Amino acid sequence: MVIKSENMQHTDVFNIIGNTPLIKLQSLSNDHISYFAKLENYNPYGSVKDRAAYWMITDAENKGILKKNHSIIIEPTSGNTGIALAGIAKLLGYGIEIVIPEKASDETKNIIKSLGAKIYETTDDLCPKVGSGTDQSIALATSIASSRPQIYYSPNQYSNEANFFGHYTGTGPEIWKQTNGKITHFFTGVGTGGTITGVSTFLKEKNPKIKIIAVQPQLNHLIQGLRNFEESAKPELFLKREKVIDDWITITNEEAFCEVKTILNNDNVLVSPSSATVYAAMKKYEFQDSINENYAVGIFADDGRKFKSIYVNQDVFTSSEFDAALLKSKHMPKINYI
Repeated sequence: MVIKSENMQHTDVFNIIGNTPLIKLQSLSNDHISYFAKLENYNPYGSVKDRAAYWMITDAENKGILKKNHSIIIEPTSGNTGIALAGIAKLLGYGIEIVIPEKASDETKNIIKSLGAKIYETTDDLCPKVGSGTDQSIALATSIASSRPQIYYSPNQYSNEANFFGHYTGTGPEIWKQTNGKITHFFTGVGTGGTITGVSTFLKEKNPKIKIIAVQPQLNHLIQGLRNFEESAKPELFLKREKVIDDWITITNEEAFCEVKTILNNDNVLVSPSSATVYAAMKKYEFQDSINENYAVGIFADDGRKFKSIYVNQDVFTSSEFDAALLKSKHMPKINYI
């Protein structure tokens, strides 16, 4: 899954986005419940956001909004969308500017810069808020885009239907096929709402009995990429289809960071804080039917490679322990960062 040339066509990009592996989590699985993780770090730019970024850019091209070697894409993001947009924009011939909270990991910001994007840092919360009390990231991106609409284009992942369709037509069908239609529970963190509504809408159409569990971090959290809806309004994209959700689980910073080592020690996977949050929710969830066999699938949005500074700061690992974890971890595909 490595992009080899900047002259590749859309079909080449599409062929290496998606079709990510589903692995069994032996640390959680038992006689009645099989737990699986959908490893989105196998996407070419390392996260689930590759899907939304590609779909939003392709949709804008089809509508004639984007023009190669002329248009500049600008977007507020807490990290992964910025990486994905920067990588794909560079590949396809567009300028790219990213507005990001300064609290995002240094590794994330350095990756975005290495992909040729201009970065604006703001002093707002880790994940840009929408609605009333909108943070600086969204406000700044909107202001820049509106000042020169003939050049700038903001995909606005918080309301863009292409974000939804990337998962409705891709991630959802993949999970259904990979579980042979046996999935009974689906877990994922919520940010823009594209992943949870896209996947869940597809799965519910296949089997309305599938339980959808939305995972959110605590108030004033430290989990890059996720949002708590008590402190942030629900994005428009999420509101359109929020009825697909059956249950909510809130995970604390402590619970999430604690599970990072659990997953590494028991499953040999170094995960991101958001993936550990989903794992913690899967572990915490009380299954109503513990007799019949259940198949629980969680989205692991990315891996832990770009969170060394966060993990060291939160005393999850020392610097040397993190380096050892990288060597120990399986499922670390090459990522097209440079």
